[in-house]
Amino acid sequence: MRQPGRHLVPALLVSIVLAACSTASSSAPIGSSSPSAPPSSSTAASAGESSSASPSASPTPPPTPATVRLALDWTPNTDHTGFYVAQAQGWYRDAGITLKILPYNGATPESIVSGGQAECGISFEDSMTFAVAAGAKLTSVMAILQHNAQELAVLANSGITHPRQLDGKTYAGFGYPNEVPTVRYVIRKDGGSGDFKVATLNGAAYDALYHRQADFAITFTAWEGLEAKERGIDLRYFKFTDYGFPDFYQVLLACNTDWLAKNQDAARRFVGATVRGFQLAASDPDGAAKMLIDQNPGVFDANRTLPVESARFLATNGYYVDASGKVGTQTLDMWTAYPKFLFDQGLLTGPDGKAVKTAPDYQALFTNAYLP
Repeated sequence: MRQPGRHLVPALLVSIVLAACSTASSSAPIGSSSPSAPPSSSTAASAGESSSASPSASPTPPPTPATVRLALDWTPNTDHTGFYVAQAQGWYRDAGITLKILPYNGATPESIVSGGQAECGISFEDSMTFAVAAGAKLTSVMAILQHNAQELAVLANSGITHPRQLDGKTYAGFGYPNEVPTVRYVIRKDGGSGDFKVATLNGAAYDALYHRQADFAITFTAWEGLEAKERGIDLRYFKFTDYGFPDFYQVLLACNTDWLAKNQDAARRFVGATVRGFQLAASDPDGAAKMLIDQNPGVFDANRTLPVESARFLATNGYYVDASGKVGTQTLDMWTAYPKFLFDQGLLTGPDGKAVKTAPDYQALFTNAYLP
């Protein structure tokens, strides 16, 4: 269901795909003001008064219709719930937005959005940072998942109780550039040397762990972790942030920067409706999961329980909301710590494929201007 390791997007692949995409002209500054609230309607005339005695209220004009194409990163799953909720509830329609969800076709959403084949797409803090360094014109307009939901996983009965014990063990990975530096960081913070073997297994990584052909892997606890539990596989997890690794926005809504500059009102309406969808996902995960399932016939037939459990996990553990309970917000601190780690590790490459020498403009990677 979920692309194994898809939250660790290879920078090299992003660079190659982006190089083939045409780039748009320079964008105007992104507006930061919120749309004004519509005026309230005049109250009805008091009983006994002539209706003509009360001035009639000017009707609020309907929003200008706009179409937004959304590029998915994989088959529909709980990372996408809010979009399907807003669609089912008619919130995009009310906002004058026609949402066209583009199914995953093997190309990264970053390349599709930057190349103009979609206005917005699902992204991740690491993969968007890689893409922007490589020349993509992307801006994150909301955080879908406010925290990192990836953790190192070992079999619970493996005898491994600390990351430092992973020295000399075999890691089942996906061949992405940020995997080894991340794992090494966690192991060293726990007092280990950070030396381990790597087996690049892609989709077979989890089964290798489950069948003891590898000792550990990085898992997405809100999906693969729950799936393992359903299969009766007991795992022990090591959370990155417990070992000083910077937290980051696991899933983002990223849009074409030029499109945002030219369509600010439509962007606000689209993001506003999307935020409502994820607010419902946060407050009513069962109802939101049902809408996700109902709008994707056949996708979850093999396991209709998993999306419900995943929705509950994300809502219960506060992944959809920030510390104040708000959906979508982003901070400069969160957009600095992890991208700076990627830069310091020499993982960010420019359009020429060479490591960039100057740190990214972290402030330019995101905006809260389109949140309601």
